[in-house]
Formats: sequence, C-alpha cells, structure tokens
Amino acid sequence: QVHLVESGGGLVQPGGSLTLSCAASGTIFGINTMGWHRQAPGKQRELVAAMTSAGNTNFADSVKERFTISRDNTKNTVFLQMNSLKPEDTAVYYCNMGQLEPAAGVVNYWGQGTQVTVSS
Repeated sequence: QVHLVESGGGLVQPGGSLTLSCAASGTIFGINTMGWHRQAPGKQRELVAAMTSAGNTNFADSVKERFTISRDNTKNTVFLQMNSLKPEDTAVYYCNMGQLEPAAGVVNYWGQGTQVTVSS
C-alpha cells in the first residue's frame, strides 16, 4: 500500500504561480511513475503531468511551457511548479503514483486532491 499526501493548493490570481507537492509513503518500488491529474467541475479527470522514476516526462498540451514537474526520489516526493496560471487551470489536482508491484502488476494510487483556484 502507498499513501499520498498533497500540499500547496490555494487561490491565485491569473498570471500567478503555485507549487504543488506530493509525498508518498508505504511500500514503494523502484519502477514507478508519479504525477498529477486534475478535474474541473463537470469535466473528466485529465492528466496534467507525469514523471517516471527514470526521469521521463509527459505533459498535457494545455500546460506545456507553463508547468514543470520534478521529483526527489530520495524522499519519494513529486512537485508541480505551475506558472502563468489561467482561470481554466482551476480544478482539484490529484497526485497519482503508478508502480510495478510483484504479482500484482501495475497498481495505481491516488491522493485526496488539493483545490487550485485561479481567479481575480
């Protein structure tokens, strides 16, 4: 089992910045992907950014050039630096970890979510 704890959400004006953090604890294996999804009211949850334990990244087109993802593998923590925020970035942001577990295959874990509101 893996437990994910997110922090860093809040209210920010358009054009502002926020940094989200997510710390994982529990039984963590070496091959994994950590990242962020978001869900706005009335919309489906969508991938924002993800980073594998090997350092490969994937971003939604809507956040490329504005958001940066990074990891501290020694602390099992992933960060999402969000710049030039827009009102359409408003959503609940969920941390996600997917890892390859013996006998179980790939197992996905989710945090409880943190609200990001971009508004003047």
